[in-house]
Amino acid sequence: MKTRREVLKAASAFATVAVAGTQLGVAVPRAPESSLHVPWPKLVGSPVLDSLRPVIEKSRDVKTHYEKVREVANWMAYEDLPMPKIAVPYGLDKTTDIAIDFIMVGNAIDSAFTDFKTHVKFQTDYLGEHTSDADAMMACLKRAMDDGIPILDGEFLASVTRSELNKVFSGNIEMPMLDEKMEVFHQVGGVLAAKYEGRFRNFVKSCPPRLYDNGRGLIDRMVSEFPRYNDVSKYQGHEVKIYKLAQLGAWGMYSGLAGTGAFTLEDAHKMTAFADYIVPVGLRVMGITSYSPKLEHAINTYQMIPQDSPQEVEIRAHCLYATALLAEEVNKLRPPDMQVIIPQIDARIWTHYHTTHWPHHLTKTIMY
Repeated sequence: MKTRREVLKAASAFATVAVAGTQLGVAVPRAPESSLHVPWPKLVGSPVLDSLRPVIEKSRDVKTHYEKVREVANWMAYEDLPMPKIAVPYGLDKTTDIAIDFIMVGNAIDSAFTDFKTHVKFQTDYLGEHTSDADAMMACLKRAMDDGIPILDGEFLASVTRSELNKVFSGNIEMPMLDEKMEVFHQVGGVLAAKYEGRFRNFVKSCPPRLYDNGRGLIDRMVSEFPRYNDVSKYQGHEVKIYKLAQLGAWGMYSGLAGTGAFTLEDAHKMTAFADYIVPVGLRVMGITSYSPKLEHAINTYQMIPQDSPQEVEIRAHCLYATALLAEEVNKLRPPDMQVIIPQIDARIWTHYHTTHWPHHLTKTIMY
């Protein structure tokens, strides 16, 4: 079983590839950024990208540097950038119905695995492996299955107690935001029990093989039927759709099960990146984005950035905007049979920066 980190370790280190790219002559001198016309990403019917423009145009604390996007694309385009299989560990892809339930139950609480006061990550041991944060959460779910706990059943989730969850998620510290995760399980489990015989697989199979379909698509229905997935913020009166976990759930099933025929998507190209804590760090370290001195200081001194504050919305919106631009620039340099979609760029950044010591912003939320 490979963890998220291990799946993409074969990709070259940033510095090595950058040097190699220069030696190959692929790094092309550019005009100063101020003289460039910065294009908007090509819109492909994603309501997430469609909603970002007011934030990008009016941001005060976060900026995306298009010139740096093109510079990074000049070497990233020549990496492998595989389709990662990150969401179906422990051989569960061999039982696809259980795999769908497992992916989506884990996805429902895939948020906040670091203690906000001590900055210690949640860790656990399972099958001789020591795992942390999201990988540790998945290990706990599989361990519960091994112990006969019906952790994938909606009726159980709808009434699970705090003490039961504390036992399921036993590790080095109490699972961060355990109370909030319990409330998510109650809400999601209630919907599954009432409408889908307690199983996410039945919800997924009731949707057409599209993310967006005039309100009928998988993400359309996730955000309307399960309030925990309605990841939407307001910015100067504009509604900004982020949909981090809804898209991540779809990506987990697509990347992990597409080869089995158990899950297909006709419009996977409409997915954006998954605006979380880690991908913004990667973009910041690479110089693709920059922050105002005030925001930089707040992050470096571990100050809380309130959910739905202008700064938090700008961080997440620029994460989506910058990765969309980066995917386009990468594809300009790759042959037609090696084109990538945005989540592959997200996976490249997430994997390489998941364990970085560079501080990320702190926002207490169940949305990521």
